Amino acid sequence: MAFRQALQLAACGLAGGSAAVLFSAVAVGKPRAGGDAEPRVVEAPAWAGSARPGPGVWDPNWDRREPLSLVNLRKRNLDSGEEELASRLDHCKAKATRHIFLIRHSQYHVDASLEKDRTLTPLGREQAELTGLRLASLGLKFNKIVHSSMTRAIETTDIISKHLPGVCKVSTDLLREGAPIEPDPPVSHWKPEAVQYYEDGARIEAAFRNYIHRADAKQQEDSYEIFICHANVIRYIVCRITDWRICVWHCGL
Repeated sequence: MAFRQALQLAACGLAGGSAAVLFSAVAVGKPRAGGDAEPRVVEAPAWAGSARPGPGVWDPNWDRREPLSLVNLRKRNLDSGEEELASRLDHCKAKATRHIFLIRHSQYHVDASLEKDRTLTPLGREQAELTGLRLASLGLKFNKIVHSSMTRAIETTDIISKHLPGVCKVSTDLLREGAPIEPDPPVSHWKPEAVQYYEDGARIEAAFRNYIHRADAKQQEDSYEIFICHANVIRYIVCRITDWRICVWHCGL
């Protein structure tokens, strides 16, 4: 699929020694010329369970919007045969590409007891400023900024959006930080209660299904969308699609 070309490097900068790296998931939409590549064989992570089509095989229908999965083959007219099927598949295919920029919030005060008091540090504000400048320098027509409703994400969004005038901002609780799934292998410094995995996992999966998918067949032009959220949310999204394991920096992916 086109997503195999995804995650192109869009920007790389330094803010006080902390890397700000942005990537664009550029191919959540139309297939590239020449057709889709064969599914890639990878090592299946333990958390994948039975959700994958087979052990170690990447699922090309990761967003449940693969055209063939949207066509009811039982209603196929046997007389018109392959021509009708091709027409129906073409009707379901994405005509455009959604370019998705996943950005982690800036550095913030971690010692505050209340979430509303976990504001950005001076370095964090500088990180956001540089990220906003870099995004503006790309010369892209951004469609919207979707951000977590947590304080550190809101403040990061406010700073970045100053460099992108006219781009609408949308706040959502779905992108709030959480524990989407138990880490494998386990980590000693972070052990949420089991119920948190249950609650946060459902919410972050809902965010994935709502926001991370290929372009709708009705979308005619490519779109450029920025998502400002949190490390675990970004990790979940990237792993959910690619099986990659990543490290997420402040103001970066």
